Amino acid sequence: MSYRILTLNKISHQGLKRFPSDEYEIGNAVSTPDAILVRSQDMHDMDIPTSVKAIARAGTGTNNVPVAQMSARGVPVFNAAGANANAVKELVLAGMLLAARNIVPALQFTAGLQGDDQALHAQVEAGKKQYAGIELHGRTLGIIGLGAIGRLVADTALALGMRVYGFDPALTVDAAWSLPSQVKKAHSVEELLKHSDFVTVHVPLLDSTRKLINAERLQVMKAGAVLLNFSRDAIVDSEAVLARLSGKHLRAYVCDFPAERLQGVPNVITLPHLGASTEEAEEYCAVMVVDQVREFLENGNLTNTVNFPTLVMPRESAHRLAIANANVPNMLGQISTVLAQAGINIRNMMNKSRGDMAYTLVDTDSVIPAAVLAQLGAISGVLSVRALAEVA
Repeated sequence: MSYRILTLNKISHQGLKRFPSDEYEIGNAVSTPDAILVRSQDMHDMDIPTSVKAIARAGTGTNNVPVAQMSARGVPVFNAAGANANAVKELVLAGMLLAARNIVPALQFTAGLQGDDQALHAQVEAGKKQYAGIELHGRTLGIIGLGAIGRLVADTALALGMRVYGFDPALTVDAAWSLPSQVKKAHSVEELLKHSDFVTVHVPLLDSTRKLINAERLQVMKAGAVLLNFSRDAIVDSEAVLARLSGKHLRAYVCDFPAERLQGVPNVITLPHLGASTEEAEEYCAVMVVDQVREFLENGNLTNTVNFPTLVMPRESAHRLAIANANVPNMLGQISTVLAQAGINIRNMMNKSRGDMAYTLVDTDSVIPAAVLAQLGAISGVLSVRALAEVA
């Protein structure tokens, strides 16, 4: 069986070459694709072919993908969660240093110097005092969001001799185990802000996190603190930040999202969305999503989707069914009944749910006829049914 992969952006060759060339056709003009790989292109107004069984975003955020629409069609949306974590961590460190040591205005100062070496030396000695900064060692960093990025930032900050507070109401058990024991747990955003000289946010943009850092919370921050946002622009209320900067309550705001209202504002440092823009991160993201898409198309297994549960089931027969369905009662019973009435023995079955969505894998002892697939697809709540390619 061969598969067709449509690429909407340039995807790292290191990732694409993991698709076996004799089984996969890959390109930016592929018709009736089985899967789509995307980085930044907005897909919301795109007519996504009905042949598409999966969409993979070679990055973390999936705001450019119509996730709800795909969920209704039973199409998983994969991302590369954690693949760009080190790249973002390093940029957060750079942002802290830029703000702490007044590097941007210092660079602007030296770029404007004129004269011979003696004149330059005199100007430097006269002007350098106004760019004196602070050191990170001994300061307190507050991290809101302790996922892959937040944990790496915590590790680095501790290694630099900083104290670290962390807050994440959705902290998983696995994430908690991998978090350094020196990280102090804050019980609220406000508690974290009160203690922190630097604050960095690493949470997804959801209704609950939009303007997470707002005027009320900014009033709680320590005087002279630095706020960093390498997550999403809407998580921070920029107007409220500007008000705190004008009153000298904040030392600096560092973010990855230029905006007209931030241009030319003293103590605001904006970068051109560089968070994941490293050769390594682009490669890691591509490799991760390619492996995920292959595993899904070939074996039906799901990992790192934003709309379906994680489900990995080792194959126990040559014949496998993958069923995406709404999370409703008696779904497994109905699937089993259809297969039993067709005389098809189930070797193994696994079902997992996530919110309103569920996913089922079924290994059988015989081929599933097209008529049976149609019966399964007609079950109320079933979104998609797929008979996978047989394996030896």
